[in-house]
Amino acid sequence: MELLNPSDWTPPVGYSNGVAAKGRFVFVAGQIGWNARQEFESDDFAAQVEQALNNTVAVLREAGGEPGHITRMTWYVRDCAEYRAATREIGRIYKRIIGKHYPAMTLVQVSALLEPRARVEIETTAVIPD
Repeated sequence: MELLNPSDWTPPVGYSNGVAAKGRFVFVAGQIGWNARQEFESDDFAAQVEQALNNTVAVLREAGGEPGHITRMTWYVRDCAEYRAATREIGRIYKRIIGKHYPAMTLVQVSALLEPRARVEIETTAVIPD
């Protein structure tokens, strides 16, 4: 896997501008902050991020992958201000679950998610090396 960050650009913080990889593609559906029984344990934004990331890693492991194989993530949030307010805590959670691996990422604010209690949904693509 190769992170693509042009040397004459200001370095990104918490993501990469692009990723190149070869191998088996794994597409993880949008994961939200509920547990394996599809029950929300918290309405707290950071807690839902933690659960969504744990869910993402669980699905990825089903394919024989690990967090370092993630090439792209799209985060859908109900409120960008809520995301910004939790940035430090999200950073700690992210590093604990994903590590110091920063794939290409996009964050989008949406007016609603399918599950009314969901505060965040994270869609992930990974490439497991051959």
